[in-house]
Amino acid sequence: MARKYIDCREYPSDLECSLKISGEEEDVVRAATEHSVSVHGATDSQELREQIRGFLRDEVEDRKESAA
Repeated sequence: MARKYIDCREYPSDLECSLKISGEEEDVVRAATEHSVSVHGATDSQELREQIRGFLRDEVEDRKESAA
């Protein structure tokens, strides 16, 4: 399964958040939702989770790591 990531630096915020979360899609959605609620003051909802899912990007695997 391809790894996904979301990077707070790519979205405007007064907090200048620098968090990047990567992993399997469901793990990233769950962690990003928890982060959005606890740090950015969002409300946990299905709409928030779908918005986060839409922001996910494929993580490019480092060739050095895959060769190990």
